[in-house]
Amino acid sequence: MTVSYTLLGLLNEADRHGYDLKQSYDRRFGAARPLRFGQVYRTLAQLERDGLIEVIGVEQGAGPDRKRYTITADGVTDLSRWLAEPEDPQPQLQTVLFTKVALALLSGKPAEEFLERQRDRHLAVMRELTAARRKVGLRDSMLIDYQLFHIEADLRWIDHAAGRLDTLAAELAP
Repeated sequence: MTVSYTLLGLLNEADRHGYDLKQSYDRRFGAARPLRFGQVYRTLAQLERDGLIEVIGVEQGAGPDRKRYTITADGVTDLSRWLAEPEDPQPQLQTVLFTKVALALLSGKPAEEFLERQRDRHLAVMRELTAARRKVGLRDSMLIDYQLFHIEADLRWIDHAAGRLDTLAAELAP
């Protein structure tokens, strides 16, 4: 799901060809795991089918024709809704959080507000888990501790990211 929204966010920044989208994704988000071309074009087909993007031109080149995509009004609305929704804390969430922060910065959305909502969501889940831990045995308590430690790490990252938004925005700029 994150790839779809990442491509929408990149299209919100500028109209692009599939190849350009892959290159931009890999440069900004895919250092550890670049996108496969097949995944890019499958995702673009789904986004087009769902009315979130559309083809605005086809250019001929040395190889296959190159479609240029743009985000639709429905796509902008869907992207804005996704960026505004805090994610439930879970292990390995950092990639999604980073992607949302980066896309918010790229699209001129208030990344600070996203981080604050995310902090609030993490703290709410932390309170729920802490209350639940008081009512369970050691095994379940240890599982809850595992979740709490990950939430604490996410909260540290959220605070760290909030203090570096200006620098990140400058680095992400094309």
